[in-house]
Amino acid sequence: MYPTRGRAEDCLALTWRLMRRRRRDSRRRDCERVSAVFSAAPGRSLRDNVAPPYSSDMSDHLTSNHLTLRRRRAASAWRDAGLGDDLVLVGAGEPIGIPGGADQQFPFHTHAEYYWLTESECAGAVLTYDPAEGWTDFVPRVTDGERVWEGRTQAPGEPLENLPAWLAARRGRRWVMLGCPPAGAPFDAERAAPLRDALSHARRPKDQHELDRMRRAIAATAAGFRVAADMIRPGATERAIQIEMEAEFARRGGEGTAYGTIVGVGTNAAVLHFSPGARAVRAGDLVLIDAGAEVQRYAADVTRTFVAGPPSAEQRALYELVLSVEQNGIRRCVAGAEWRDVHLAAAGEIAQGLVDFGLLRGGADSLVEQDAHALFFPHGLGHMVGLGVRDASGFLPGRTRSTRPGLANLRMDLPLEPGYVVTVEPGIYFIAALLDNPDNRAKHRDTVNWELADRLRDFGGIRIEDNVLVTAEGPEVLTAAIPKTL
Repeated sequence: MYPTRGRAEDCLALTWRLMRRRRRDSRRRDCERVSAVFSAAPGRSLRDNVAPPYSSDMSDHLTSNHLTLRRRRAASAWRDAGLGDDLVLVGAGEPIGIPGGADQQFPFHTHAEYYWLTESECAGAVLTYDPAEGWTDFVPRVTDGERVWEGRTQAPGEPLENLPAWLAARRGRRWVMLGCPPAGAPFDAERAAPLRDALSHARRPKDQHELDRMRRAIAATAAGFRVAADMIRPGATERAIQIEMEAEFARRGGEGTAYGTIVGVGTNAAVLHFSPGARAVRAGDLVLIDAGAEVQRYAADVTRTFVAGPPSAEQRALYELVLSVEQNGIRRCVAGAEWRDVHLAAAGEIAQGLVDFGLLRGGADSLVEQDAHALFFPHGLGHMVGLGVRDASGFLPGRTRSTRPGLANLRMDLPLEPGYVVTVEPGIYFIAALLDNPDNRAKHRDTVNWELADRLRDFGGIRIEDNVLVTAEGPEVLTAAIPKTL
């Protein structure tokens, strides 16, 4: 018997409310403070905006060694990228109000670049770096209203109103905005790009502090998948599976979901980012679940595909193909491997598997070159994961995104290094929008068995995804405890 819908929803609502509650009126004051820093009236200097001296017993909050090391990595990366004596300002960002939502706001997280350097969720804050003097944290003052309504306490750091004086003391030196530029701050995208690329590269290898949070998120995710697996039976709805799974995340230490949970039943399993609805599982349906818990901003990202009852011969054949491709992809996640090559190897295996299945015609290499496989595997093999999903993914400087259907959706193009955590998530789908496209039918009239493709158009989709840590000794599957056999 499943837990009642009301009890599970109450558990989720309480957990998320305690974690994310924000009040728009207090955040608006934060925003106004930051804007004032960068919008001195004509004829006034930045020094004119400085408030009276700030008295507090605040102490330096940067006491954790891992944060000190991260800042050193960032400073070194910027130096190598040609920072010179330029200043760097990293903005935390501001909450966004829900249109027409009175005092409600969308859930707020500080910008990932700011959080990685501070581990702070202080809206409106700015972290500065002067190559000659080091780092300074500027934070808004907490108001009496914020103390009363939210129980907020003062974040450690220099008062934000002292930032204009800090900049004025360095007049004549160029400064670059990263993170989320505060309102009114000048932003030079061309100058910021190489420094952002350098910071992303510095962020990619996960330290032990980050890996610990990810392992905790994965443990909560594994518990949620155990609950979901027990619910794969006729009558359970996508929404009910989502509710019970996310409730188990919360019970097992998850502080939220890392992204919108995907639960797709039947043909919905072919929708890559499907939002769960009222559709109920029927006997023989595929059920694709892509979900992950989050712990202190660090994410798990896992996909499993189930069958409600004994699998058909076609379901088993395609599932075993996807599983084989995933396992081979994991083995290729070694230091020095080019991610694009890992993806193309998986694409070739899928193409050959679909030839053996009778769906594609021709040689695997030729089919991949023609992008025929992309009709059934239309996304990249994976991406980085860590401080959020797709954390610090991207392209090495000088590399650009391909326009080919089989490569256009790659989320990263770079060599793997020790400490990287990547998802490996091949899939095979029967997507009506791709199968019914007349241009696709014309281009691939000789390479696709369209009679079989049309017969399987209600098949749905299969995806299997794990989180893999690249080490000097080889890949470590962080999500290995979550079963993936039919």
